[in-house]
Amino acid sequence: MAPSVAELATQVTDTADKVAELKLNAAAKQDNGPSYPFYYPYYDPNEKFPVTQVYEHVDPGLKADPAKPHLLTPEAKLSHLSPYLGTEVTGIQLSQLSEEGLDELALYAAERKVLIFRDQDFKDLGADKQIELTKRYGRIHRHPTSGNVQGYPEFHVVYRDAEHDRLKEILPDTRINRTQWHSDVSYEKQPAGTTFFFVLDQPEVGGDTLFASQVEAYKRLSPEFQKRLEGLRAVHSAHEQAEASRRRGGLVRREPIETEHPLVRRHPVTGEKALYVNQGFTRRIVGFKIEESEYLLKFLYDHIAKGADFQIRARYQPGTVVVWDNRVTVHSASGDFDSVERRHAVRLTPQAEVPIPA
Repeated sequence: MAPSVAELATQVTDTADKVAELKLNAAAKQDNGPSYPFYYPYYDPNEKFPVTQVYEHVDPGLKADPAKPHLLTPEAKLSHLSPYLGTEVTGIQLSQLSEEGLDELALYAAERKVLIFRDQDFKDLGADKQIELTKRYGRIHRHPTSGNVQGYPEFHVVYRDAEHDRLKEILPDTRINRTQWHSDVSYEKQPAGTTFFFVLDQPEVGGDTLFASQVEAYKRLSPEFQKRLEGLRAVHSAHEQAEASRRRGGLVRREPIETEHPLVRRHPVTGEKALYVNQGFTRRIVGFKIEESEYLLKFLYDHIAKGADFQIRARYQPGTVVVWDNRVTVHSASGDFDSVERRHAVRLTPQAEVPIPA
């Protein structure tokens, strides 16, 4: 007697489960652990951070030579990914830049928004040198909920493998996709500026990062609409991030805050105006009623997310370091790789100025 439809469905499900199990077992047998175990995410339940105090920030890009002779040397090779943002750079080592070259890096990151440096030795410098280089761009943020490195709370560790799927915890399967545009820790009084992200382990395919220019997103709006947005302020909140951490039994090292920022901000070096709202942390527009705020924010989020012509996809290779300006961009991880594969990266996040209204 031929099997029923229900029996066939059960057989298909059983076969799929066995295939998944075999993949996991194969990955486990071949897996020797992270390439850089020093940077494995560390969570100390007793670790607490004080309230973040405002400090005076002067952007190094203000001191830079506009011609950038110490950064864009004859050995540097550039490949622009878009007219609006994103440049791949080869032929230079970030670790070998002079002080003038590091200042020029801040300026170039502000101008091109996202810089993708290939074949870097940055991951092998050691924690102290990595921090020393990065803190030139501002006080390094200590994340209140994420994994860091034992003894080095300045590091924000991004880690995912078969046993550790943080992305799924943040954006569960109840979402159609895992894209969530955001600017890092925009709820802080002094949010992130020139940001460093270096890759330790990367899937063979996928696990990239999407970036969008908030400058170009602003420019695409009509002049009248731009004028209406300027002067508005929006609330950015850390509460949802903290509550999500508590729900999964994670840490909250510093009590969450809400901060008002201009909806359109001006970059202190380039003078460019940029939208400063993001789906991850912006909650409401000050002075608007709930429906008004929700309607306008949804329009802006859709505008940013649909702007494929002012977005890029940063692909990672061994030795890749991405330097981007969090003030004038938003980004999203792409959860498009098999969870048995490891993706391991580290972010160092200098805090910049209190956002300047347009």
